Amino acid sequence: MKLWSGRFGKETDALVNDFNASISFDQRLYREDIRGSLAHADMLRACGILSQEDADAISEGLLGILADVEAGKITFTPDNEDIHMNVEALLTKRIGQAGKRLHTARSRNDQVALDFRMYVRGEIPTLLSQLMELETVLCRQAKRYQTAVMPGYTHLQRAQPISFAQHLMAYAAMFRRDAGRLEDCAARLNECPLGSGALAGTTYPIDRFMTAQALSFDAPMSNSLDGVSDRDYALELMSTLSILMMHLSRFSEEIILWCSWEFKFIELDDAYATGSSIMPQKKNPDVAELVRGKTGRVYGDLMSLLTVMKGLPLAYNKDMQEDKEPVFDAIDTVEMCLPVFAAMLDTMTVRTDNMRAAAGRGFINATDCADYLTKKGMPFRDAYTAVGQLVAACTKSGKTLEDTTLEEFKAVSPLFEADVYDALNLENCMALRGSYGGPAVSETSRQIAEIEQFVLDHTK
Repeated sequence: MKLWSGRFGKETDALVNDFNASISFDQRLYREDIRGSLAHADMLRACGILSQEDADAISEGLLGILADVEAGKITFTPDNEDIHMNVEALLTKRIGQAGKRLHTARSRNDQVALDFRMYVRGEIPTLLSQLMELETVLCRQAKRYQTAVMPGYTHLQRAQPISFAQHLMAYAAMFRRDAGRLEDCAARLNECPLGSGALAGTTYPIDRFMTAQALSFDAPMSNSLDGVSDRDYALELMSTLSILMMHLSRFSEEIILWCSWEFKFIELDDAYATGSSIMPQKKNPDVAELVRGKTGRVYGDLMSLLTVMKGLPLAYNKDMQEDKEPVFDAIDTVEMCLPVFAAMLDTMTVRTDNMRAAAGRGFINATDCADYLTKKGMPFRDAYTAVGQLVAACTKSGKTLEDTTLEEFKAVSPLFEADVYDALNLENCMALRGSYGGPAVSETSRQIAEIEQFVLDHTK
């Protein structure tokens, strides 16, 4: 018999029961559900709503259920619909009438709002820890390649010389922002909905501040309608995870390009690549490709819940049962991607020779050549035009700026002197870009140190 069956004259149709039940996926909330019930029972006792004897029986019963679930001794049933009713039914079966008093001054609406909020809050430290490990790997690799020249790109065209370290630290900056968004989400969600009841609170003299404190929330939610109907925290988490996956996907795209024979800037360790069933020469960057593909999956999870929530009137609606699967899937997906991605980066081989060879083609020192003339007194726009003429002539003759003779330079501008070759040296071009955030070793060292301190602050 359903716990809510009092006003019904018929048993629920089997199809409806299966359609309505959520235990197949919300059973992962059992820890949060039991923890919330323990706090609720203790509050009821403290407020004189529940006797000490009943509170003790409930506490003992719930802790026994928790131990049995974690020992694999309990199988939840769809006949009891969800994790809340499964736990309550088990408790009542074990301790009798006292179990039926647990739900006093509480609804499944505020119960599930509490459980889900606690679950999301509990996953954020894991996500942050994984991000810190990825940041550590990026710093470790960046330290090795602060003087490794590579072409920086715009429009996928070679643009200016940078270091591989600077390229890696650009992603480190992105992941740092992702960590900040996770922390923001954790701070905003840390209000307790328990005690909101179905939507209008309760007539019992409960102490919502007591349960909020017991469950490590900053405060109870200030409006009971909002308490049961808010899923902003889930949407904020999935939005943050979508941005994080976008960063991983962009990085994956570059890893995939860099692994190709057309680039060959890096080679993945054999343990993080796969082969072909028919082409024996293949070494495929499947980890990066799967991360890129799974990004769409996380986007879909976010859009799914946004769509569910967009037309719901206050307060709780059964549609909101559809909140959990996309959130669980998004969290599971990101927590699967981050460790394998970090390990892939940590074990890759960087082909600095190929990076340097690519940097030597494509006139990526043309801006430095224009800056050379500007520093000699020529207006930048005139210098830009002069160097453009040099590039056009080099392109026609198959030469680089470094191959250009001093006489050819002077034919374009008498300001060119022999020191132009120092200005065009790619290592010098990169080393002199010491403006804040640039690729010079002094700047990449600062960037690495900042991320290392950020990681240290988050792992104390």
